[in-house]
Amino acid sequence: MKTFGHWLASPWRRATIAALAGALPVLAFPAPSLWWFAYVALVPWILLVRSAPTGKRAAYYGWWGGFGFMLAMHHWLLPSLHVFTFVLAALLGALWAPWGWLVHRLLAGTPPRGRIVVALLVLPSGWLAVELVRSWQGLGGPWGVLGASQWQVEAALRLASVGGVWLLSFLVVAVNVAVAVLVAIRQSRVPAVAGLVATAAATSAAWVWSPRPDVDDRARIAVVQPGVVTGGNPRFDREEQLTRRLVGQDVDLIVWGESSVGFDLTERPDFARRIAALSRETGADILVNVDARRSDKPGIYKSSILVGPDGRTGTRYDKMRLVPFGEYIPARSLLGWATSVGKAAGEDRRKGSEQVVMDAGHGLRVGPMVCFETAFPDMTRHLTEDGADILIGQSSTSTFQQSWAPEQHASLAALRAAETGRPMVHATLTGVSAVYGPSGQRIGSWLGTDASTTQVYEVPLAGGVTPYVRYGDWTVQAALLVLAAWCAGEGIRTLRFRRPGPEPRVPPVRTVRESPARPAR
Repeated sequence: MKTFGHWLASPWRRATIAALAGALPVLAFPAPSLWWFAYVALVPWILLVRSAPTGKRAAYYGWWGGFGFMLAMHHWLLPSLHVFTFVLAALLGALWAPWGWLVHRLLAGTPPRGRIVVALLVLPSGWLAVELVRSWQGLGGPWGVLGASQWQVEAALRLASVGGVWLLSFLVVAVNVAVAVLVAIRQSRVPAVAGLVATAAATSAAWVWSPRPDVDDRARIAVVQPGVVTGGNPRFDREEQLTRRLVGQDVDLIVWGESSVGFDLTERPDFARRIAALSRETGADILVNVDARRSDKPGIYKSSILVGPDGRTGTRYDKMRLVPFGEYIPARSLLGWATSVGKAAGEDRRKGSEQVVMDAGHGLRVGPMVCFETAFPDMTRHLTEDGADILIGQSSTSTFQQSWAPEQHASLAALRAAETGRPMVHATLTGVSAVYGPSGQRIGSWLGTDASTTQVYEVPLAGGVTPYVRYGDWTVQAALLVLAAWCAGEGIRTLRFRRPGPEPRVPPVRTVRESPARPAR
């Protein structure tokens, strides 16, 4: 009878298990939101990779685990991209192949304690390098960064203010490595326990010494969420109807969601006048988002526009970072076939060139972003540096209403608020709308995907500068230095091993001359 070990010996079966193990971390994100599971979710994957017979096979399992992770994190794209979702997951999953090799190199067999200490630094650094590469806009952006699973943990939000979401990812991976060592390598438990203690100490230090935002004022921000309404005119009518409910509520700013206006306001001055009339009635400026073909430039733009009592005010913001396949096709000449198998963009949107901070009246300076852009921590950091009092994300997840995507998207705003020490408003056309204070704490209740209403939030305003805003992505830079130092050490060790030693000195052979034989007497 075949044993389980014999059944597991098949490389294809182990690859399938690696894909399933790689998918486990998704349970730590919304909607399940099992945040605590993130600290052990990588352990099965690590144990499988370290038991691979060769480094090449470990890289193979790393690829399969990355495929499972990417597919699970982006499963909600299946109705839109269909089979192309598997292609994207396979391409992005390949980024974890070097990480799988690293796991095997450092943890295979019975490594000495010194190597375990190195693993606790190098493996989280390698994971961060993967997250850095895949966070490039053209590869999908930083959606599903492992540290983002800790968005509702107060201690983790405090750490985010020090090193951003990257610091959270580093520590989560380090804890997983330590747990894997405790499970599988009994001889090296001391450094694993020391790693867990160091992580707890870093969290405690951040809790005690990291600066807290100084709340010095409050603002009343209203979010208008019309829900799923088909057609530009009916949607605008519903938004107008909901906004009129805010008359007399003494709000400082009204925010509409992404694509809330489907017409260029220059081409349709009647819509611009209707929004201005709403501003006069409510006594607040209205931040709308126009998704339309521009009259002054070629192409379609998604633009945040602030409208006051006298019409449009200030500078418009054109979305800079577009959603791959959703708003443009990368290398359309090669990948344009994606439009035939799903709902990929039929025409590429145009992108803006710079971020904008707007004066919204009542002394408020707001930094707008559009949808996908709220996943990028560098954008909110730059808006904070430019003087924004409130960060605003305008979004619409109408295509993904019945998936985990709306809640995952709304949770990102908590991290952006904690990183910058500025409150953030996540306003959706349809989806989940949410507001967070300057420490990342949730304010009020979420507006769910089935809501068609308005909500007014008392938003605390804060000053000061967080360490993350001041020092930027220092965690990523430190991780790259760790990897560079380890690679240099490995290179030196390899050269020493391969370099032939000096030839042994052999004393010359001394020949003894025989004396001529004497004649016998």
